[in-house]
Amino acid sequence: MAVSLPTAPSVDLVPVRRALLSVSDKTGVIDLARALAERGVDLVSTGGTAKAIRDAGLPVRDISEVTNFPEMMDGRVKTLHPMVHGGLLAVRDDPAHAAAMTEHGIGAIDLVVVNLYPFQQTVAKGAERPEIIENIDIGGPSMVRSAAKNHGYVSILTDPADYADFLADLAANDGASTLKTRQRLAAKAFAATAAYDSAIAQWFAFADQGEAFPATLPLAFTKHPETLRYGENPHQVAALYLPQKGGQGIAQAEQLQGKALSYNNLNDADAALELVSEFLDGPPTVVIVKHANPCGVASGETLLEAYQAAFACDTVSAFGGIIACNRPLDAETAEAISGIFTEVVVAPDASPEAREIFARKKNLRLLLSGELPNPARPGLMMKSIAGGLLVQSRDNGRLTDDMLKVVTKRAPTEQELADCRFAWTVAKHVKSNAIVYAKGGSTAGVGAGQMNRLESARIAAWKAKDAAEKAGWAEPRTIGSAVASDAFFPFADGLLAAVEAGATAVIQPGGSIRDDEVIAAADEAGLAMVFTGMRHFRH
Repeated sequence: MAVSLPTAPSVDLVPVRRALLSVSDKTGVIDLARALAERGVDLVSTGGTAKAIRDAGLPVRDISEVTNFPEMMDGRVKTLHPMVHGGLLAVRDDPAHAAAMTEHGIGAIDLVVVNLYPFQQTVAKGAERPEIIENIDIGGPSMVRSAAKNHGYVSILTDPADYADFLADLAANDGASTLKTRQRLAAKAFAATAAYDSAIAQWFAFADQGEAFPATLPLAFTKHPETLRYGENPHQVAALYLPQKGGQGIAQAEQLQGKALSYNNLNDADAALELVSEFLDGPPTVVIVKHANPCGVASGETLLEAYQAAFACDTVSAFGGIIACNRPLDAETAEAISGIFTEVVVAPDASPEAREIFARKKNLRLLLSGELPNPARPGLMMKSIAGGLLVQSRDNGRLTDDMLKVVTKRAPTEQELADCRFAWTVAKHVKSNAIVYAKGGSTAGVGAGQMNRLESARIAAWKAKDAAEKAGWAEPRTIGSAVASDAFFPFADGLLAAVEAGATAVIQPGGSIRDDEVIAAADEAGLAMVFTGMRHFRH
């Protein structure tokens, strides 16, 4: 037998005669209440919200006057009552609903103004578990969902930013809300409760229960207000979403100038910032990235020296690239960067003089990141695949002295070891198969994303030779360099290519079934080689 369901409202305008207000964030609520009261709206409220409205000299009724039942259990039970939810959920045009309201004396509620207990703020301040649990709102989400479900008749406000527009809607329609407004607010309300529940579920799974990968992965992100120019290609659309609890990275950077960012700009700027953050406590360092791969990285006594050395590594690829610095930008470095076309510059800050110099480059985007993100921070990385989502922990592995194992007859010198560490740090951020030559705190050549390690070694060496020719150097910087491989050499051929390029030291994870063959080749060539026991694939 078919079940008869209430129909959607046949009218667009619903007069607002009674409003229920219960907010944790009281921003703008008094102005809203005053505007509603001036329209003759009956105000009903709870606890602290009622007190604030009353203290403002506005007429308001306590929720207990509606329910004929006192608030109890420290406020845990106040709105969970048929007199409230009946007034929210009743389908006004349905005769049976209308009869039930009349029989039980349930008054219609036309507007609900609710925002929820500050659960995330409570977690963020480091509260103890009992306080966190107490800040899980129950009545608030229930009212929000009831009002949003019945948006054919009820308006729901969950964000103070919507108060002014809602009042304008009432003013334009003689005190009535429009269906279009109610639909928009309902959609926002369900998103708000979904995000709230997601935050609670995340806390329970990750913080309270210590689960690395819960059976259900609750995610909720908020769209950045700025629109991205386009996606990976102009025919693709794209958007940036931010985590609910905030974050520290390229997504939070302040854009001072330049045209709108694209998907690629942000992706490349993120790669640059993540790499330069590896030198958080190091000397002045500059990273130049092209298509998410570093094409030049260098440290120096000054930021200008670091930029010049990084740029010299690959002057061709640097054109139209992304530059990141681990120090605030000064005028001299800004002037040097302005010498070529650069898409984005990322730095913790920039001097007034540097900002003025960049202001001449209208298309250059200057992003200020503030404090650099900690490269050792925990977190999850996600990648969509057809039909699913791959999730893994961040690659926050750090090289320590006790991890290094000298496997050749010759141990590296102090300088070779420093070059090995530098090359290894950069290789972690190069697409696999990754080969990086480094010397004296600067990359000499970078080989990225090849299908085999031998080709990466050859390409990196060729780039170093090309850079030397362009700079007029007597020899490429691979002569006397250290070479890093993000994963083990499966054969000795890749290592021999590095020998041919002039490398004298090698750092690699080890772990190949042909390690003995590779070590023997290194010994024969007089190389020093260290194993890390850790690889850094980056696909």
